[in-house]
Amino acid sequence: MTDAAALVAQLETLATPEERQKYTRFFPPDDSAPFIGVRMGAVFDLAKTALDLPVAELEALLERPTHEVRALACSIMGKSAAHRRTPESRRHELYELYLRRHDRIDQWDLVDLAARDVVGGWLLERDRSPLGRLAASGAWPERRTALVATFAFLKRGELEDAYAIATTLADDQEPYVAKALGWVLRSAGDLDRPRLTAFLEPRAAAMPRVALRAALEHYDKPERARILAIG
Repeated sequence: MTDAAALVAQLETLATPEERQKYTRFFPPDDSAPFIGVRMGAVFDLAKTALDLPVAELEALLERPTHEVRALACSIMGKSAAHRRTPESRRHELYELYLRRHDRIDQWDLVDLAARDVVGGWLLERDRSPLGRLAASGAWPERRTALVATFAFLKRGELEDAYAIATTLADDQEPYVAKALGWVLRSAGDLDRPRLTAFLEPRAAAMPRVALRAALEHYDKPERARILAIG
C-alpha cells in the first residue's frame, strides 16, 4: 500500500515548467497554493492507482500547499466514492473527511473533482439537509459544493434538491458560485424545460448574467433572448 509521501514524490517527477505556466491562464498567482506543473490528466491517472488510500493519508495530501497534490487527494476521493466496489464504510469516511477539511478544498476545481460523488453520492439515500447548511455558508467553496453535489441527484432524474439549492443561491454574486448555479440549472432544464423556464422568468433580472446565460445554453435563440431581456 502506498502512502501520501510516495504519491507526492511520484507527482513531483511529472512536473514541468511548461505545464506550470499553463495554469496561470486559469488560476490567479497564489504563493500559498503553488502549482508545480503537473498535467491534470497525469494527476487523474495517478489517482486511479491509489483508490484505497487511507483517510489519514488523504488528509495528509490535503494538508500540502501544492495545488496538484490537493487535486490528487480530491480525485482519489471522488473516484473512490464513485467506484461500485467501494464499501459504505469507506464512502462515509470520505464524506466526513470532505466536510471536515473543506478548508483545504478551497478552489473551484477541487470542489468539482469530489463534491458530486463524495457528498452528493453519500446523500442519495439519506437526509439532504447538510446541503442547505453548505448553501448558507459564508465560504463560497462550500456554497459551490452544495450546488455541484446535486448533480448526483440530477443523474437519477431528481430535481427537487437542485431547485431548492438554486433558489437559495439564485442571486449569489460570487462568480464561482454563479457559474455552478448556471450549470446545475442547465442540467435540470434538460430534464424538464418548462420547470426551468418557470424558475428563471421571475428571477432573471436579479440573477448573475453568467448564471443566467449558462442556464439558457440549451434553449433556442429566440427563447434565450426573451428571457435574457427580462428586467
